[in-house]
Amino acid sequence: MQISILGSLTDRSPVDTCVSQLAELRDEGFRRVWLSQLPSEPDLLTVLAVALREVDTIEVGSAVLPIQNQHPMLMAQRALTLSLIGGGRFSLGLGLTHRLVTEGMWGIAWDRNVRRMREYLDGLQPLLNGQAADASGELLTTRGALQFSAPAPPVYLAALGPQLLRLAGRRTAGTLTWMTGVKTLAEHVGPTLRQAAADAGRPDGEVRVVAGLPVSVTDDPGGARAHAARQFAVYGKLPSYRAMLDREGYAGPEDAAIIGDEDTVTQRLGELRAAGVDEFTAAVFDPTPEGRARTRALLAAL
Repeated sequence: MQISILGSLTDRSPVDTCVSQLAELRDEGFRRVWLSQLPSEPDLLTVLAVALREVDTIEVGSAVLPIQNQHPMLMAQRALTLSLIGGGRFSLGLGLTHRLVTEGMWGIAWDRNVRRMREYLDGLQPLLNGQAADASGELLTTRGALQFSAPAPPVYLAALGPQLLRLAGRRTAGTLTWMTGVKTLAEHVGPTLRQAAADAGRPDGEVRVVAGLPVSVTDDPGGARAHAARQFAVYGKLPSYRAMLDREGYAGPEDAAIIGDEDTVTQRLGELRAAGVDEFTAAVFDPTPEGRARTRALLAAL
């Protein structure tokens, strides 16, 4: 199981901070970093255009970019430009965000989401692969071609429900999950994704489960749980993540977090590996620099 870091952009000097953090994580031995895009944050792909130019070798993925506010051709232009800058080191994670954002902030209908994602891929994927798009849908239409080439970035979907997981299994590199526990990953996410890939005639191993959870290596698990409950409280309220917590029998995000000393965290990561997770993305959340360094040291060693 590959171990990566899940991070976010900072409000203060986001470009400089992203560059320095990527360089630090590269030097610590991490192969890939996934970075989130929240509505109030700086534009992730603009920041990554600088960071991929400045920092070599390390791979970067978006976890995730919402599709509702970007046409497939614009997304393809931006993703391929990043791939060109980074020499193929960019992975494109896409999602449907939440009703709170889509309708509440943007005034865009949050409905027919599986069809919307399918039609989005109909327009996006030919463009990423250097082909012309000619996709007329009920919700999205994409026609035309791009006049430059770059390595096609692998596409991952933030998929938790069965219909989106099946779409991801049929057509993409895999799924990105968040706040999803080991039982749900083993019994729902992995089997649904891989069965859809098999039904589509794709080879074994062609789709991947990339699972993200908060992590803290600590001698104060009670304090870390309290910190996780505060920092990640919103994920106990958003319906898609609340459903994943309920499937697992978790009261809140603090129950999903991986917390404990080195032996405890290593055991928990072994359970994820046994559940069929191909890549674990660690959201290191200890409030102290020393605690974060301790957590990253264990993850790098593993």
